[in-house]
Amino acid sequence: MSESTPANRAQPSLEITASRQFTSWLAEQGISLVFTTYQAGKVFFLGLQSDGKLSVFERTFARCMGLYVEEKTLYLSSLYQLWRFENALEIGQNHQGYDAFYIPQISYVTGDLDIHDVRKAQINPSTSQENINQVIFVNTLFSCLATVSETHSFVPLWQPPFISKLAAEDRCHLNGLALREGKAKYVTSVSQSDVADGWRDHRQNGGCLIDVESNEIILNNLSMPHSPRWYQDKLWLLNSGMGEFGYVDLEKGSFEPVVFCPGYLRGCSLHGDFAIVGISQPRHNKTFQGLPLDERLNEKNAEPRCGLLVVDLRTGDIVHSVRIEGIVEELYDVAVIPNIRRPMALGFKTDEIRRMITIGEMS
Repeated sequence: MSESTPANRAQPSLEITASRQFTSWLAEQGISLVFTTYQAGKVFFLGLQSDGKLSVFERTFARCMGLYVEEKTLYLSSLYQLWRFENALEIGQNHQGYDAFYIPQISYVTGDLDIHDVRKAQINPSTSQENINQVIFVNTLFSCLATVSETHSFVPLWQPPFISKLAAEDRCHLNGLALREGKAKYVTSVSQSDVADGWRDHRQNGGCLIDVESNEIILNNLSMPHSPRWYQDKLWLLNSGMGEFGYVDLEKGSFEPVVFCPGYLRGCSLHGDFAIVGISQPRHNKTFQGLPLDERLNEKNAEPRCGLLVVDLRTGDIVHSVRIEGIVEELYDVAVIPNIRRPMALGFKTDEIRRMITIGEMS
């Protein structure tokens, strides 16, 4: 029997259903999850209620995509802003039964850059010899890695070697970013195109993995790759157009599939011996049609799903899942919130934002 929780009583067409042992797994791991759907403009928080049942909390942010969680801070990219939330609760505190309460504190207005992955990394600004930790993001529209600015929409940090010019043309569909030792190290791109919107002509097998430091193309012939993540001395990757979660053998220069997932893969977070990946139903348009994933699903007599899958890294088995049905058909990112049982966040659709005031310590 599965756990089923309506995410929003005003929208009964949306249902989130967890596999039987998913809630027990959350409790054992001492974590909660947050994931985004830009299709519906929602960020969802999954945790546990006091009775152990699934807790689902959602807020509305237009075209929300990239996520990054670091201690008490949560970053979220949206249509034309990059948000920084802070957890207002200390250990042992709660607010209306929630033990994390994320409040939006800073918004960088970037314009519609189609921001994908977001991370906090060490960068070396030209005015300093020392590395500083700064939020960086994949600026998909301009085919580069970028950081925020106090005075401009963004500051470019790096672009792939095959991109000849920074232009608002989404030339290669740069999307994923992995850190290694605190620095930007690997990125994924759907193609190596250097013309406006050229990536759409190379969706099936034009994807690549690039070393940011050396500008080396590590892997070619991937199918719409996403979400590279360095974890436990391995580079994990979603070969989305094939429906494969796996890792990169850096010595051989090859992608090694671990498990086939019944959906279009985007979003990956790793914790303990597990990976949590997002799957989406492919859109019925040219971007998602004709991918190898279609044939793989037919071979396995499977229908594409939307939701989250928990993969055991030791065995390659899918051990838990969350299925999302109704108005949400696509996800982008997922992140683990460690040491939090039941998170929530403050949004802008109600008057709560007017009354929630926190006071910092006097210096």
